[in-house]
Amino acid sequence: MSHKENHRSHRTGWLRAVVLGANDGIVSTASLIIGVAAAHTDREGILLAGVAGLVAGAMSMAAGEYVSVSSQADAEKADIALEQRHLNDDIEFEFQELTNIYIKRGVQPELAEQVAKQLMAHDALGAHLRDELGIYERVSAKPIQAAFASAGMFTIGASMPLIATFIAPAVHIIPIVASFSLSSLAMLGTLAAYLGGANIMVGAIRVTFWGALAMGLTAVVGNLFGVVA
Repeated sequence: MSHKENHRSHRTGWLRAVVLGANDGIVSTASLIIGVAAAHTDREGILLAGVAGLVAGAMSMAAGEYVSVSSQADAEKADIALEQRHLNDDIEFEFQELTNIYIKRGVQPELAEQVAKQLMAHDALGAHLRDELGIYERVSAKPIQAAFASAGMFTIGASMPLIATFIAPAVHIIPIVASFSLSSLAMLGTLAAYLGGANIMVGAIRVTFWGALAMGLTAVVGNLFGVVA
């Protein structure tokens, strides 16, 4: 009988970027629209605020992701250069270091030496990056790709409450945007939980809870400013 293992941990990188970008797009734009609408602003002003929030948010996400991933890439490059220098300066010390790593993981000392020797003969730098530093790919961080992906998912998420604002009657913008956005968040949480192998109900609830809280707070703030005005 064949045994098939469907592991999901390899999805965590792109799944995190997709969920985070779309979630931020929905929550921030919907909250902004609801807050402005609660201050008794006309539809044009609400749409303008929503579009401005989409553009600003997408650029912020792109810049933040680019800086974050670039910093990760710089750190990886520095570690790779340092490890290569250590291998050039003292190969015997590095061999013993790798051997000790395998021993601590439960490998017998004799076998650990053989494993370290064979791996270093095949790819000394790769073995140390993988087993000593946890770097599994020479160039794993891709700042430009991460920036575009994050901005794109934010834009897709932000378009949901904007569409709801455009089609909703002026007097019902707040409840329609809120319900449409919360439904989108629930679907996003459900999809993320399904792809990640987590509990679907929990995934949907935790996303919609924070979204509802953000929308509720901005509605209160907008209403207060509307009363003052």
